[in-house]
Amino acid sequence: MAVMTLVEAVNHTLHQEMERDGRVLVFGQDVARNGGVFRATDGLLDRYGPRRVVDTPLSEGVIIGTAVGLAAEGFVPVPEIQFLGFSWQAFHQIGGQLARLRYRSDGRFDCPVTVRAPFGGGVRTPELHSEALEAQLVQCPGLKVVLPASAADAKGLLTSAIRDPDPVMFLEPLKGYRLMKDDVPEVEHLVPLGKANQVRTGDDVVLIAWSAQVEVCRKAAGVLADQHGLSAGVLDLRTLVPLDIEAIVAAVEHTGRAVVVSEAPQSAGFAAEVVATICEEAFYSLEAPVARVGGYDVPYPVGMLEEYYVPDAARVVDAALRVCGEAG
Repeated sequence: MAVMTLVEAVNHTLHQEMERDGRVLVFGQDVARNGGVFRATDGLLDRYGPRRVVDTPLSEGVIIGTAVGLAAEGFVPVPEIQFLGFSWQAFHQIGGQLARLRYRSDGRFDCPVTVRAPFGGGVRTPELHSEALEAQLVQCPGLKVVLPASAADAKGLLTSAIRDPDPVMFLEPLKGYRLMKDDVPEVEHLVPLGKANQVRTGDDVVLIAWSAQVEVCRKAAGVLADQHGLSAGVLDLRTLVPLDIEAIVAAVEHTGRAVVVSEAPQSAGFAAEVVATICEEAFYSLEAPVARVGGYDVPYPVGMLEEYYVPDAARVVDAALRVCGEAG
């Protein structure tokens, strides 16, 4: 074990996977000579050379299109989209090519592409840097969507993603790059895709989240316990596709109450999918309607307004109190 930040765990994993498999290629904007905007790819160029670590033009469509072609030729591409909001410039490739290569080729081609992209609030970025687009990616059948909430999970999930034969969108929390720090196995470490993590147990209500909002829910659970005498569990979904429905159902059956927390705009966000799943699979266990806490249905705001947009522990606590019948 070694204590690593989340971005250090990502870098550590890329080094290990490139060492293990000579087919793994890393490319994207500023990933080679600069080692990435956040240094996630630092040292890869020096160790593995310019044929495997490549700076690309500023064109997200070209980055994803190149990954699809390389995958069809037997490589294992790990491209980086510098910020997830920039992926709008590549959705014609993500949804139209990357997600459906296996389907389109009738199974003749695997598509082992892992697209890394940071997202999320809390760092006062300019426009198109912090947008949470996970629900739009889930709407591209064929993609797996993975969102780590700890450094150890970043390594385990990224390793599993790179070794997966299907395309994976691996979304990393911007705020957590250096704030999330924990023990990470230095040896091989895999976390299976599609397996949620019970971060905290609780009997009164379960807080369901992913990515940076998991830590927000942990803080909210502490407030609920210390100030309101409520026992709140926290369930980290880890992956949205595949979705661990069994873990969601088990958590709701245990508590009878749930709050789903996401950074994305609330209308038609993935939180709504979780609520629908609960209603379909665990309706008769519910003691109260499921609550959602999310961003607002407005364009992502400028930095000075970010704290009013991104859910915080206070908003999660308020929702949990309403669900538990202790607030108006």
